[in-house]
Amino acid sequence: MYQQETIKPYNNGEKTTQVEQMFDNIAPTYDTLNHRLSWDIDRGWRKKAIKQLQPYQPQSILDIATGTGDFAILAAEMLKPARLVGADISEGMMEIGRKKVAERGMQHIISFEKEDCLHLSYADNTFDAVTAAFGIRNFSDLDQGLREMCRVLKKGGHLSIAELTTPVSFPMKQLFHIYSHTILPIYGRLISKDDAAYSYLTKTIEAFPQGEQMVDIFKNAGFSEAKFQRLTFGICTIYFATK
Repeated sequence: MYQQETIKPYNNGEKTTQVEQMFDNIAPTYDTLNHRLSWDIDRGWRKKAIKQLQPYQPQSILDIATGTGDFAILAAEMLKPARLVGADISEGMMEIGRKKVAERGMQHIISFEKEDCLHLSYADNTFDAVTAAFGIRNFSDLDQGLREMCRVLKKGGHLSIAELTTPVSFPMKQLFHIYSHTILPIYGRLISKDDAAYSYLTKTIEAFPQGEQMVDIFKNAGFSEAKFQRLTFGICTIYFATK
């Protein structure tokens, strides 16, 4: 079992509550910051993660930690499912997602539901696919969160995840460290007005398991197969697992 380091955005309170508060706080500026801080490369990362599912044509999809819905909307456009549910603990983030979906006339496909991702309300074997982009490192219990993802997947269903990671090779490892500890938190603080949020996000990237260690964690959570691919010198890693 993975022993997760407890990192919180603020000083007091339970982590899940703090993460909900943080994302509610930064929701209005979240999309702008995501795209600017990654130089829009994050859009390509999302597409890569979704393409992993295209051969399987999933008709029911659960997008975990959906945030403002960018990944859910892109998945609906690329995969054409009959139903896609975006789940998150932050109503502030999902309210922005609902507006995006309404603007695109996709309400008949995409819905948003407030869920504790460690205790999902859905029945076993509900979804053909589960997705997540840049959210699972905020789980207070990674093992429990992945077990829940596996539980709600149908047998033979697939999990596709994109997550920020730390590069492992010189010089990108050193350059990313400088960027993530200086430009990212300072710029994030200026735009979001939340002093703690982007410092917290940097810490979660560094503390989060990656690569081969994550493959083992997926298998321990109940997935029969798992693999990974590093993108953009290891700044992002996409994972693919099968129940």
